[in-house]
Amino acid sequence: MAARRLTDRIARRWASLPAALRIAVLYVGARLVTTCFLLLAARASAPGSRFGPDATLADLLAGWDGQWYWLVAVSGYPSDPPVTDGGLVGENAWAFLPVYPIVAAVVGAPFGTWVAGAAIVSLVAGYGATYVLYRLLSERIGARAGLWAALLFASSPLAALFHVAYAESLFLLLLFLALWQVQRRRYAWLYLLVPLMGFTRPGVLAFSLFLALHGIHRWLIRRQDPLASRDVVHIVATGLLAAAVGFSWLGIAALVTGRPDAYLATELAWRRVWVPDAEAGFAPFEGFVQASVFWAGQLGLPPAAGVVTLVAAVAGVALWLWRGRTARRLGVDLRLWSASYLLHLLAVFFPQSSTFRLLVPLSPLWGAVALPRSRVWRTAALGVCLAAQWWWIHEMYALGDTFWRVP
Repeated sequence: MAARRLTDRIARRWASLPAALRIAVLYVGARLVTTCFLLLAARASAPGSRFGPDATLADLLAGWDGQWYWLVAVSGYPSDPPVTDGGLVGENAWAFLPVYPIVAAVVGAPFGTWVAGAAIVSLVAGYGATYVLYRLLSERIGARAGLWAALLFASSPLAALFHVAYAESLFLLLLFLALWQVQRRRYAWLYLLVPLMGFTRPGVLAFSLFLALHGIHRWLIRRQDPLASRDVVHIVATGLLAAAVGFSWLGIAALVTGRPDAYLATELAWRRVWVPDAEAGFAPFEGFVQASVFWAGQLGLPPAAGVVTLVAAVAGVALWLWRGRTARRLGVDLRLWSASYLLHLLAVFFPQSSTFRLLVPLSPLWGAVALPRSRVWRTAALGVCLAAQWWWIHEMYALGDTFWRVP
């Protein structure tokens, strides 16, 4: 009986805390777990790993794409992109946008190291993203489910991104803020958030499509939800702004390098690691078709099996977003964003080892996972997240020794 009273008292005290503080407690706890995983990965770093047998935590934090962001911070962008022996543009810094490395450089200046600044920016932005996600979702699914969704997000399989020198944490904070403002019909904030998003990480073109679909939906339901003229102006203007920002990096790269194809050729340089004939040029939606054939071959399956699997997966996800009971509870805006971002990936991405990381902007869908009220379900979901997180960290950092172990 005394234990029951103590449990109830703790529960009441927890519920009385401000939401920002409750999220902070959960986020710090999740970050301690991830830090332990990263330290274990450093100790278990294999001789064949990119990081070698004597890896440190700092090595892991600055690894992989972190090296490219560091190069942008210290050297900027090349006016003459490197060219391979075959005359094709090679991998270079133009594939990485400037906001995150610049902010990390400013934050890291007092510490004398860019990596420290990058880790701080990722950690702080990760907390901000977790809190804003809670606010975004709790308005749709309730505070308790929203809190569970935030915990699942903070403990997700890709939670190492809240530590490493990648731009994802900062982008997610900006994205969730933008989605929250759209959900609350405060469109004026988008004039600030959209450019920051657009120069932090690719994906702002998907946000432009989302705003177009959001505007169409608001027009269709204007009898139930009156659509003011100023909202029409803001939706159209910020949608066009997002499109302009999304395409501007191609123009900036072309202007600096004198090569009209500088950015797209740079992105294709990474695709050639997987499909040598990528020099044929970029064609929308081609990457997913190529990848379905490639991965089917890796698994010893006929090419048609890969294409059929791709079509079935796309149809299944589309049907769930449209008619799924848990998806519908998230509201129209979050489903439209998810559809827009997935369509963007289908158009421009080649699925490979970074696929899971590229899916992180779909994190509002954690709300659908958190909706069932069963404590067993939610606890099991958290356990699966932590197990998958360790697997991902171990594969990408402790091992990191083959083509599909690149985060």
